[in-house]
Amino acid sequence: MSVSDLFKPLALLHGPEMRNRFMMAPLTSQQSEYDGSASEFDQLWIEQLSKSGYALIQTSAATVESGGIGFERQLGIHSDDHLPGLSKMAENIRNGGALSAVQLHHAGHRAVPAVGGIPAPASGHTVPGVKGLTTEEVERIRDNFIAAAKRAQLAGFDGISVHGAFGWILSEFLSPNLNDRKDRYGGSVENRARLTLEIIEGIRQACGPDFQIGWRLSIERYGLRLEELREITAEIFDRELIDYLDLALWDSAQVVREGTFKGKTLLSVFTELPRKAVRLGAAGKIYSGQRAAELLDEGCDFVLIARAGILQRDFPLQVKANPFFESPKMPVTAEYLRQGGLSERFIETMRGWQTFVRPGSR
Repeated sequence: MSVSDLFKPLALLHGPEMRNRFMMAPLTSQQSEYDGSASEFDQLWIEQLSKSGYALIQTSAATVESGGIGFERQLGIHSDDHLPGLSKMAENIRNGGALSAVQLHHAGHRAVPAVGGIPAPASGHTVPGVKGLTTEEVERIRDNFIAAAKRAQLAGFDGISVHGAFGWILSEFLSPNLNDRKDRYGGSVENRARLTLEIIEGIRQACGPDFQIGWRLSIERYGLRLEELREITAEIFDRELIDYLDLALWDSAQVVREGTFKGKTLLSVFTELPRKAVRLGAAGKIYSGQRAAELLDEGCDFVLIARAGILQRDFPLQVKANPFFESPKMPVTAEYLRQGGLSERFIETMRGWQTFVRPGSR
C-alpha cells in the first residue's frame, strides 16, 4: 500500500470511525498532579496532540485504583474528583476532530509503595512478604476497571483501552509464571484470561453499544506464552468483544526466536488470525511514513505512534505533507524537546528512556 492509504478512514464496531490510520499510543509522561488529577502540563500535551492529525488519541495510563499506581505523578481515573480534568482533555481532543480514549491501568504486583502503590500480586510468591489477592479482591479490581470506564464515558471520551501489557495486573494474570492461583482466576488458560474477559464484558454492559473498547497486549517477558496469547486473542476476535487490538511491540519487525512460530514475525502471528470486524494495530519503532505504510501491507488496520510522536508532535501531518518524512534521530537534546513544547516534567521522564535524551543535555 502507499502512504496515501494511511489517510483513509477506518470504521470501528462501535461509535464513530477513525478519520485515518494513525493512533496516538498511550505514553507515560508523569506530569499529572500527585493526586492523579490532570495538570496544566497534561492539558498542554493533549492540546498539542489534538492539532496533530491523529484519528484516535489515548491518554497515558490512568489508575483505576489509588493503590494500583506504578509511576510518580500518574494520571488517575479512580475518583470522581478526576472528572473535571478528564472532561477538559476529552473536549480538547474532540474539538481537534479526533476520537479519544483513556487507557485503564492497574500496576498489580508492580505497584510502587514509594508513590502510594499497594502491590497486588496474583500469587503469593511474586512479591516477598505480600500475599496473593483473594478472590474478593480480584473482583473488586475488576469492578473498579468497569467503574473507571464509566467515568471515562461521563467525562466525554469515546472509549477506553484496557492495559493488558508489560506485566501489569492483566498481563500478570495471563502469565503461568506469575499466576499459580487455585480459584477461578488461575490454572487453565481460560481461567487466567477470565479477569481480562470479565472486565471487557463488564465495560460493554456498563457503557453500552456506542462506547469503544481497545485492548493493549504485549507478548514478551513475564513468562507470557505466545501460543496461549494467540488462543485468547482468537476468542476475543471471534466474539468481537473489542473494537481494536493494540499490539505493544518493542519493534514491529520483531521475529519469533523459538517455539511453534519460530522464524515468523510476532506481528504476523496475530494478523493471520480471522478477526471479523475487530481492528488491529501495532506499535514499535515506527519512525517514518514508509514504515507505517508497510505495516498496512503486513496486515495492520492502523499504526500506533509513540516515540515518533514525542519527537515530532504532528507526525501524521508531517507524513501527509511528505510521504518520505522520517523522525529525527535519537538521542535528541532536552532543548529540542523543550522547543517542541514538552514540559520539564515530561522531559525528565524521557531522560529515563534509554537513548532518547542526549546525556548531559540541558
